[in-house]
Amino acid sequence: MDLFAFDKFFYCKGLKFVAGIDEAGRGPLAGPVVASTVILPKNCLIDDLNDSKQLSPKKRDLLFKIIKEKALFYTVSIVDNYIIDKINILQATLLAMKNSVLQLEIKPDICLIDGNCKIKDLDIAQETIVGGDAKSAAIAAASILAKVTRDNLMGEYAKKYPLYGFDKHKGYGTKKHIEAINQHGVCPIHRMSFAPICNMHN
Repeated sequence: MDLFAFDKFFYCKGLKFVAGIDEAGRGPLAGPVVASTVILPKNCLIDDLNDSKQLSPKKRDLLFKIIKEKALFYTVSIVDNYIIDKINILQATLLAMKNSVLQLEIKPDICLIDGNCKIKDLDIAQETIVGGDAKSAAIAAASILAKVTRDNLMGEYAKKYPLYGFDKHKGYGTKKHIEAINQHGVCPIHRMSFAPICNMHN
């Protein structure tokens, strides 16, 4: 309930559209970074809504459907590994976030962003919130849409590149993933600028 109280604070100021923004996939060695923006109705309550990292995959999948049904507006933006390597992961994350906001059908009154970095060149009020996915309902909802979208993508990549186990580790640098890279080399979705991959190719 605290999550909804946080967002309500902004609605009580007379704002109409309070957007929550979060991302998934900053840390992995492979795959895209995915950002989502969600605007929930003013008095929306969603049972069990929480930071996506605190939820089981089954619960996330269930909430993924509920959020899409209940949200006034939502978007998901994907930035691939080639762009990540070109502009770095922080800039790629902010680009995904910016794109997700710009894809909305309406302009939010304020964007609540998980983390401590504002989006450059965005003509909308922004509030950065460290640990926002555990404090704001809209950010928590965005974290779930981003996480489930990315996990599903990595599941598809696992079928395309079966040697790496992307469906299990989602591209993170687990022991098995590093072993697979050492054994088979990289595949087209690996981030060449990330250690230890970049060290292997110097």
